[in-house]
Amino acid sequence: MGKTIKYLQYSVTRDILFVFGAGASHPDGVPLQRDILPTILKDEEIAHSEIGKIVIKFIKDNFAYDEAANSYPRLESVFLFLEHFIQQNESLNKTYTNDVIHKVKEYLIKLIYFIINKKSEKKSGIYGKFWEEVERRNKNISIITLNYDTLLEQAFEPLFKRVGYIDYSIYLMNYNRLDELKYFNFWINPNKPVETEENENPVPFKIIKLHGSLNWKYCNCCNQTLLTPWNKEIDLNKGKLTWYSKKRDAKFEYVCPLDGTDFETLILTPSFTQKINHRVVTQLLSEAGREIRVAKKIVFIGYSLSDADVHIRALFKKHLQKGTKVTVINPRITKALMLKYQSIAPKAEFINSSFEKFVKNKELLDITFGF
Repeated sequence: MGKTIKYLQYSVTRDILFVFGAGASHPDGVPLQRDILPTILKDEEIAHSEIGKIVIKFIKDNFAYDEAANSYPRLESVFLFLEHFIQQNESLNKTYTNDVIHKVKEYLIKLIYFIINKKSEKKSGIYGKFWEEVERRNKNISIITLNYDTLLEQAFEPLFKRVGYIDYSIYLMNYNRLDELKYFNFWINPNKPVETEENENPVPFKIIKLHGSLNWKYCNCCNQTLLTPWNKEIDLNKGKLTWYSKKRDAKFEYVCPLDGTDFETLILTPSFTQKINHRVVTQLLSEAGREIRVAKKIVFIGYSLSDADVHIRALFKKHLQKGTKVTVINPRITKALMLKYQSIAPKAEFINSSFEKFVKNKELLDITFGF
């Protein structure tokens, strides 16, 4: 078979929009939001690192918790406390000046990044099964995920090129064909014509990561995002994003190839005052709104519609169309959860199931992918 150039196109409407919350990645070992702070406080590697010592001391100095009773402050409460002093441009005391408060917040974000990456290093058989069902049943889907981890994308690898391409819905630095970026321009832009086998008809899949991603590095100088699918490490002593060179058997700090600026993480913190005005997040929210409007069916999986995610509730309240069918798949269907969803979709249907059981249950899959 010969090669041919094809332009990948989206259908005018989307048959299904899947929305993944932390409950989708939890079966693979990724902690739920309520478990992130306890995990940070118990991790030996963090406890012996420079930025870990600073963050743990701040929490011990300002929050009471009981490890034996498994009673810890909420992660969003810690961020709210930090952000109060940042927004007021005030110091907490002589130890925690405003500059130190800024640093503690930055380090706490880095520790969340570290923990999520540490708990999601293996490949996911659950997401792999999900992609198998997508290939078999219906490829006209898109995905919004609130998770930082990359388990979903890693599981897509067997479908790459043959079935489709991932579209993160943002312009990546990897697409630039500059000499400075020659080691990074391997990622294929699905919005441009692609080379395929003549007998293959790949499609683009939008994966909109509204809260950011571990494999995104952001430069606040040139305001661009670099995708590093296999490099998600962080130096806990320096608080720097790092990459490992097999050729030179050494680790190096990630800096922007265009201007030498240190890359930043691109993940939104779980708090009621999340900064959603970041230029990348703003673009993703707009893209998510468009996907919500054109979806015939929306399926929420493992998402609790947290009170901290006011922007997510507003997004769906604003863009959800009257005739769109909404299904909620969650292992804990409580009255409180139902009321949250019914506030944005009064006729929402609920299925009591974990993501792990869902992808193995033919009846549930038939219901979800059917119309």
